[in-house]
Amino acid sequence: MDKKILIIEDEAAIRKILSEPLAFAGYEVVTASDGLEGINTFHKQDFDLILLDIMLPKINGYTVCEMIRQESKIPIILLTALDTEDDQIKGFDKLADDYITKPFSVKLVLKRVEALLRRTSSDTVSDIIRYKEITLSESERRVTVSGNEAALTHLEFEILLLFLKNRGRVFSKDELLNMVWGYDFVGDEKSVNFHIMNLRKKLNVDYIETVRGVGYKIEKEN
Repeated sequence: MDKKILIIEDEAAIRKILSEPLAFAGYEVVTASDGLEGINTFHKQDFDLILLDIMLPKINGYTVCEMIRQESKIPIILLTALDTEDDQIKGFDKLADDYITKPFSVKLVLKRVEALLRRTSSDTVSDIIRYKEITLSESERRVTVSGNEAALTHLEFEILLLFLKNRGRVFSKDELLNMVWGYDFVGDEKSVNFHIMNLRKKLNVDYIETVRGVGYKIEKEN
């Protein structure tokens, strides 16, 4: 598989619970026990994905995520016991790609890691999609609105790409979980809500419509 994952987690037991099944699945795993060590390790090696605890010694996970985002678009999954809506929104505001609360299922973590790596490493078609003020470059994974770049996470980009390629189609939350997240996990619809909310905020244009009781869509242009 030849993918390298960095786990930044202060609890040794959780590092072991995560690293052993990931290694068994074929990933190369490197661990760090605090935020400072995590940043230093990130700078010394090339990684394909980071599993990042929030409540870390020395530098907390939110700050670590923010620092890494200043120089890299590497996929980041937050792992934390903080499960309130505000905590999750703060994580997505720091441009994390996904958020898993403790206690977690190791199988679920593996599924999300696999889905996120598959999505971010897949070959993209070199083309441009335009919709009103929005310009999306699929090959460069870049989005601008009225000429200003919107800093989207991998998941936010994939949601917008799906909407723009299927204008007028309504996607339910379950469909978005399956098609964008890449796994079937009933009950995780809050993640969809958070990402749609953040995507709307970053685009700063009111094109993503809520179809009450059904889901979301971007309407076709007249």
